[in-house]
Amino acid sequence: ALPSAKMGCFTFIKVMMILFNLAIFLGGGTLLGVGIWVTVDGQSFLEIFGALSSSVLQVVNVSYFLIAIGAILLVIGFLGCYGAQKDSKCLLMMFFSVVLIIFIAEVAAAVVALVYTSLAETLLTAVVTPVLKEKYGADDKFTRIWNATMTEVHCCGLNNYTDFTDSPWLKEKGTYPEPCLVGGSLTLALPHLRGCLLQGCFNQILEEIKTNAGVVGGVAAGIAALEIAAMAVSMYLYCELDQK
Repeated sequence: ALPSAKMGCFTFIKVMMILFNLAIFLGGGTLLGVGIWVTVDGQSFLEIFGALSSSVLQVVNVSYFLIAIGAILLVIGFLGCYGAQKDSKCLLMMFFSVVLIIFIAEVAAAVVALVYTSLAETLLTAVVTPVLKEKYGADDKFTRIWNATMTEVHCCGLNNYTDFTDSPWLKEKGTYPEPCLVGGSLTLALPHLRGCLLQGCFNQILEEIKTNAGVVGGVAAGIAALEIAAMAVSMYLYCELDQK
């Protein structure tokens, strides 16, 4: 009775592994398709999904992110689904390895995010601030992206309004960017109003992250648990095939 029960358990886990990875494969294919669609024909995507997606797309180039995630999920789904279906030890080990690498990368990223937040702030300030001073007002696309970001997040520059002090925009217009202004215009002739300016985007984004840390943590923990379960199942199937 024991071998048949063990065989039934193996078959059940194998079917679950196939279905789970088939869902991942289909999800990856969908993301990849949407990513390619946005890249090739962003305009019709915007027309269908409206103004919200338009502002989001300006802030972050979502399409390449979707393509990358979709491709990774396709590979994982294929390795897990086909490997389990064909009882292939090689594909199951590849599946385990890919998921393990992603899991380690996520843990490393979480540790870095926790430990080096202040270092990230210093690095971002050192890299982004000179670019803002050089390109804001001179590069149309760069200016639009920053305007959309500042309007959405209700912030000004990376650190504060001084990020725009030597920018082409200020030299040409004689005023700070519109999203920076609180309650009317702020020109160089009105330095006493500078205290009214909104705080920098970096601090605002950090506050947003801290506010949503519980949700983000819960989602991350859920994903990590799924990854651990997937690795455990793939290793179980691998070991069972090894004993055959």
